[in-house]
Amino acid sequence: MQLRVLHHTQYDYQAPVVLAQHLAHLRPLELPDQAVLAHSLAITPEPAHREDSHDAFGNWRTFFALQSPHEMLSVTADSLVETLPPAELDDSPPWEAVREHMQYRVQAPFDAASEFVFPSPYAQRDDAFADFARPLFAARRPFLDACHDLMAKIHRELQYETASTEVHTPALHALAQGKGVCQDFAHIMIGCLRSLGLPARYVSGYLLTQPPPGQPRLIGADASHAWVSVPVGSHWYDFDPTNDRCGRSRPGEDYVTLTVGRDFGDISPLRGVIQGGGSHTLSVAVTVAPADEFSAITAE
Repeated sequence: MQLRVLHHTQYDYQAPVVLAQHLAHLRPLELPDQAVLAHSLAITPEPAHREDSHDAFGNWRTFFALQSPHEMLSVTADSLVETLPPAELDDSPPWEAVREHMQYRVQAPFDAASEFVFPSPYAQRDDAFADFARPLFAARRPFLDACHDLMAKIHRELQYETASTEVHTPALHALAQGKGVCQDFAHIMIGCLRSLGLPARYVSGYLLTQPPPGQPRLIGADASHAWVSVPVGSHWYDFDPTNDRCGRSRPGEDYVTLTVGRDFGDISPLRGVIQGGGSHTLSVAVTVAPADEFSAITAE
């Protein structure tokens, strides 16, 4: 499947921004079942300095600096991605064996996945997370089976409600109130697994959605998405508690993986520091569509 993703972010400032430095994570990852066929990042006004590199998790990032006064910042990422159907979940070792493997042992070979066992700012360890998940992790239960049922429990027992939380809402608060958005559901699942001594990472990306029957697909009507990834051996398996879907590498062919990290704070799409500006208005518009439909949509 070929999918085109258009991600537009615009800041309108109350007063001129004199100096600014920003970091963007807006280029999708190259994966065994995901290829980036084309990508561009348009920035207005033109940066005085711009540099592309990889972060500690292997994600693409773009640093750019603006050194002249401006009252608006526009950043548009345009990506063409080809995805393959993900493999089904494989057999996996008991979850206790995964936990044991991640524990520190003198002279044991380093496993990069072990860094995702530790708490992070948005996904802390807590007894409330462990209590929520523990009934699903019976003795000797296969790790991926338990993760599947944890995903399903979050999907079933928590209510998806737009604007019920904010970007910085603690995952424990979202769990206590029983509702949130995809970011909250991902952080809750990660917190549950880490609280049991198990590794889990945060995945940011996009999901192809379908417009209501009889209505056209609209430019800018989509949004970024988030889900969870866990390791078994050399493979990562993705679980989306918002939609109750899972698979090896990605939950489905209609998903585009953008970045991975410990939590949202590692891989927010765009962040920065500015001098001046006062208050501002932020607008974000995301469009995900099959590549062969995109020209027709933009022409309407």
